[in-house]
Amino acid sequence: MTSEQWGPAVRLLWGPPPAGPARGPKRGLTLEGITRAGIAIADAEGLAGASMQRVAAELAVTKMALYRYVPGKAELVALMVEGAMPAAAPSPDGPWRERLEVWARGLLAGLRLHPWLLEATVGVRVMGPRELEWMERALAALDGCGLTGAEAMDAVVLLAGHVRGIAEQERAAGRGTGPGAGSTEQGPDAQLAAMLGEVMRTHGERFPALGAALASAAEHGGQDQALEFGLGRILDGIELLVTRRTAGT
Repeated sequence: MTSEQWGPAVRLLWGPPPAGPARGPKRGLTLEGITRAGIAIADAEGLAGASMQRVAAELAVTKMALYRYVPGKAELVALMVEGAMPAAAPSPDGPWRERLEVWARGLLAGLRLHPWLLEATVGVRVMGPRELEWMERALAALDGCGLTGAEAMDAVVLLAGHVRGIAEQERAAGRGTGPGAGSTEQGPDAQLAAMLGEVMRTHGERFPALGAALASAAEHGGQDQALEFGLGRILDGIELLVTRRTAGT
């Protein structure tokens, strides 16, 4: 999407609500209703299922009638993202690390509820107020820590990337909690360990380090801890940088 193409999405997400067509049999159609229909379809069928034709059919209007409210699929998806993103919870009082932990878990909860957000929130695109509010809360937690603006932004991107990676694994393993997601008793780490266990029973001598790691994880209950492990290590790294900045190094 080029800067010339951003205008319609910017107006839909940030401008005053449009009045809608002055004429036509479906003057009761609203952006809120269109957005809800798109979200419901994406929850049940995935983002690809939420086409303009499919949403129009769900609303019992023609596709051309829908175009009178939403110019195209990109703008529809932008509205859906804004509607599906949970409102960013107020940042709790306390140290920046605790605030970012709460932020990361809240973001993961939103991605679990609507797994298609993973596809919809990539690339250069127009972001709405709710999505920017999430970024604002994370950056506000780091305010006063001595990081440069670029460092704070990179820290937030790194943290969000870890959360997205966990959500992607859970989605692939069928653990998303959205209406269209499946469920399994095991998490992705446990499923991988089970698969590797089958292979290692006959080929374990070729991979001794892997075998030892799997045995240790099984013995000490280290499976499905990727979220906490990664979150802790990322925050450890940020804390080290904050300490260096505070010390003037």
